[in-house]
Amino acid sequence: MTVIRARWPKSRNLAAAFFFLAALCSSSLATAQGASYGVPKLGRGINILGYDGIWEGGQNAPFRLDNLTVIKKAGFAHVRINFFGFKFMGPGNVLDEIVLRRLDAVIEEVLARNLIPVLDEHDTHVCQSDVAGCAEKLKAFWRQIAERYTGKYPKLVFEVLNEPGGQMTSAEWNSLLNECLGIIRRTNPARPVIAAVLNTDDNPVDELVLPADDRNLIVTFHYYAPLRFTHQGAPWSPTFSRIGPLDWGSQDDEAKAAADFRKMSLWAEKEKRPAYLGEFGVYERAPSDSRTRYLSYVARSADRLGWSWAYWQFDHDFAAFDSARQAWKPDILRALIPPSR
Repeated sequence: MTVIRARWPKSRNLAAAFFFLAALCSSSLATAQGASYGVPKLGRGINILGYDGIWEGGQNAPFRLDNLTVIKKAGFAHVRINFFGFKFMGPGNVLDEIVLRRLDAVIEEVLARNLIPVLDEHDTHVCQSDVAGCAEKLKAFWRQIAERYTGKYPKLVFEVLNEPGGQMTSAEWNSLLNECLGIIRRTNPARPVIAAVLNTDDNPVDELVLPADDRNLIVTFHYYAPLRFTHQGAPWSPTFSRIGPLDWGSQDDEAKAAADFRKMSLWAEKEKRPAYLGEFGVYERAPSDSRTRYLSYVARSADRLGWSWAYWQFDHDFAAFDSARQAWKPDILRALIPPSR
C-alpha cells in the first residue's frame, strides 16, 4: 500500500476542486466517465484473501468461503483476490499445482455467488525492490495462469501486478507490463485485464503506455492520501504508530482529494479507458466519524465518476468485517454502500 499524495498548494486545490465538482454536474462528462468503453463494469468490490492461510491449506484462515454470500448480499459486485503467486513457485518458477487447485476452487465459489473475480498478482515487495527478479517471475506467472484459464471462467478478470513502483521506473514498468500483456493475449485475446499506473506520489498516469488496439483493458490506481490520516496508529510503522488521533473532512481535505481524482478522471476521458480504484481504506485507529467520512467521500466520488472500486479490505487490518463475530462493521458498510431508500 503506497500512498498517492497531493502536492498542490492550498489555493490551487480549492480552485481545482471547484471546477472539478462543477464538471461532475455536466451531463457530458458524467456520461463519458460512466462509460465502460466496452469492458464489463466491475462495480463496487472488496479485497479478500491477501493474508489468509487458505492457500497453505487452511491454517490461520479467518476467511470462510460462505463469507462470499455475505459479500454479495451486502451489495458488492466483485472481489479482488490478492494472490501472492511468487511464494508458491518451485524450481523453474513453476507454480504449485495444489495451490492452483485451491485458486480454482475460490474462483468457482466466487462465480457461484454471481460475483466477478479479479485475480490480482500481489507480490508488491518483490517487484518494488528487485525489478529483474520480478520480471522473470511475473512473466512465468502469467504464462502459466493464462494457459490454465484459456477458455475457462469468462468473467474472471486478470490484474497484472499490484502497485508497481519502488525501484521500478515508468519505462521499466511499461516494458514489463506490455510483455505480460503479450503473454496473456496469446491465449486470452478478449479477457478483461487490469493494468496499474506506477504507484508513486504524483500518480503518473500520463506516462502509462498501453497497446492502442487493446480495448479490453482497465486502468487502476490506489488511494490512501493523506497517509498520516489513513495509516495513523498502524503498529507496523515506527512513524505512523505514534500519530493520532487525526481528523478528516474539512473543505480543504475534500478539495485535495478532488484534485487528485481530477487528474485520473481527465486522463480516462481523454484516453477512453475505464478507471478502477482498486484500493482505498483507513486503519482502525483513526477516529470513527472521520474514518467513515473519508470512506464515504472516496466511494461516492468514485461512484459519481463512473469508476469501479474495491475497499481494502474484508478482514485482517483495515477490516470492514469482524471475522470473530461474523458480522459487518456497520459504520464502514454504510459508508461504502449506503442503504437503499
